[in-house]
Amino acid sequence: MDNTKRTARNRARERRAAAVNPLDGDLARLNLERVLAGIPDELVIAGYLSVKSEINPVPVMEKLSGQGRKLCVPVVASPQLPLKFRQWSPSAPVVAAAHGIPVPATGAWLRPDILIVPLLAFDARGFRLGYGGGHYDRTLESLRNSGQVSAVGFAYASQQLDRVPTEAFDQPLDMVVTERGVTNFQDTSPIR
Repeated sequence: MDNTKRTARNRARERRAAAVNPLDGDLARLNLERVLAGIPDELVIAGYLSVKSEINPVPVMEKLSGQGRKLCVPVVASPQLPLKFRQWSPSAPVVAAAHGIPVPATGAWLRPDILIVPLLAFDARGFRLGYGGGHYDRTLESLRNSGQVSAVGFAYASQQLDRVPTEAFDQPLDMVVTERGVTNFQDTSPIR
């Protein structure tokens, strides 16, 4: 399975890089705003600070912060453990962490209720293909075991594959938001 996933990741990186279109990114962010507008104010939202050709959620995160919403971003504390989440605001100073990923230099550790999840590819079953570290799979499993959490994939529609190669530990998304709209995968998700 490792070679299958490696090959799929390489192809997905190329597809995502080719898909980058400012207008599509803007449409996807509008759809993400609509999804997040309907959630209760007390819920903590985890976004991410994009790298490479990842679709950028920061403009949405900035608007949410301006509305007083509590936001955080992932931090890799240990390669084999679930991600930790540090509080984020647009003015938070950031440093380069593992793999050059920007993270807040300081801030409180929070438990997110909703995760905006980056990805290389996704399929109609709600499975995602990430970078191969298993960070989001471990994190979603841990958070789901300790309470309800929703995972919202954020991507370009062209990142959808017929089928993402999966293994027993892979955690599905609750929904994916793209420039074409929102696809719900889980009937139990608290957000629609």
